[in-house]
Amino acid sequence: MNKNSNLAQVFHFDLQGKRDFKYDFLNQNSLATINWNELQPEAPNFFLVKKNFDQSGMYEMGFKVDELFLVKSSGVKTHDDENLIGTTKIELECKVRKKGIIFDILKPQRIAYRPFENGYVYYDTKILGRAREKTIYHLLHDNLGLNLVSQPQAANLNYFDCIFIANRLTDTNMFRRGGPVVFPLYLYPEANAKDLFAKTERTPNLNKEIVAKIAEGIGLTFTAEKEITKGTFAPIDILDYIYAVLHSPTYREKYKEFLKIDFPRVPYPIDLTTFQKLSSLGSQLRQLHLLESPTVEKYITQYPIDGDNVVGKLCFVILKDFVIPKYEESEIAVDARAGGPVVPHHDKGRVYINDTQYFDNVPEVAWTFYIGGYQPAQKWLKDRREHILEFEDILHYQKIIVALTQTHRLMTEIDKIEIEA
Repeated sequence: MNKNSNLAQVFHFDLQGKRDFKYDFLNQNSLATINWNELQPEAPNFFLVKKNFDQSGMYEMGFKVDELFLVKSSGVKTHDDENLIGTTKIELECKVRKKGIIFDILKPQRIAYRPFENGYVYYDTKILGRAREKTIYHLLHDNLGLNLVSQPQAANLNYFDCIFIANRLTDTNMFRRGGPVVFPLYLYPEANAKDLFAKTERTPNLNKEIVAKIAEGIGLTFTAEKEITKGTFAPIDILDYIYAVLHSPTYREKYKEFLKIDFPRVPYPIDLTTFQKLSSLGSQLRQLHLLESPTVEKYITQYPIDGDNVVGKLCFVILKDFVIPKYEESEIAVDARAGGPVVPHHDKGRVYINDTQYFDNVPEVAWTFYIGGYQPAQKWLKDRREHILEFEDILHYQKIIVALTQTHRLMTEIDKIEIEA
């Protein structure tokens, strides 16, 4: 025991590498030869790994997202996705009837199942494992929901990427092993089943004190709804500003230790120009992630070979414990946007769905991009093994590739802006 404290001494050593390397290291060392780091755990968290909180003063000056939004909700949990989740209403109806449930045409509701993976859930509170009906009903109306997790580290994620936007209900497993908490942008009066879809007036789900401080800093008047009136800003502008800041690579790296353990804090806008620039970039990101931006239909990939469009087992390779579709680097690629000549690209490749068919000119940055612990360009195909890709599926996948590529570009643009004073 430490003579100067009631706490025990804590030592830590981090060893990274392949399994054989770790075995060799352990065989060649002992507790006495390892160069341990002595930790100084402090309340309230008492971390048992080395942490760097040198930026705590600056970070604490921002506003907490979970304090800005007054109401939050966990995602919907069915306990039976196989029968209560469907890609289309028709598919969902077939599943529900096959299960022996009397189908109610009012029950299917839109749901964001995974990043870029939307479908329908049979929203019957008597059947669902966790319907979250007392809080999540706000997303049954015209609304937006910011999806975050309180502790990415608890979800086995040592980096911050658990953020995504949705305009519908959200599944509890949207992120890998980390159930999202949904922050609705607007609140609607609670309604019973008979008048669920009646027109009702909504109110911003925002802390007035924090909004007032933002308004004072940027010199604009806050309005409950977006207006064309000069000198005003609305809830959507705040949401877009937050969305941009949380996609800043510099912000994520600078505050990575804080982002692992709690909902993020966001710096107050330093001035109007910065706020407007970031809100504009955040708006572009939001529309990309909702696949509402016209940009996603400007395809940068091709699907050149005819076939049965079946995502077959042979198109997968085994990489340790992970199963992922095959990715091969293309020798050449066409600049489809410019209609120019064939030119070499070393950052693009082919994603095979079977022995002969593939998506060509897929940027590697899109293929490897992470959201919520998932790599959407890989997971979307992995989830469709042994299924036939319909025409709409092929187009949808190409939209995902555009959205991921453009997300990377916009994150680079965000990083050029000085977020903090």
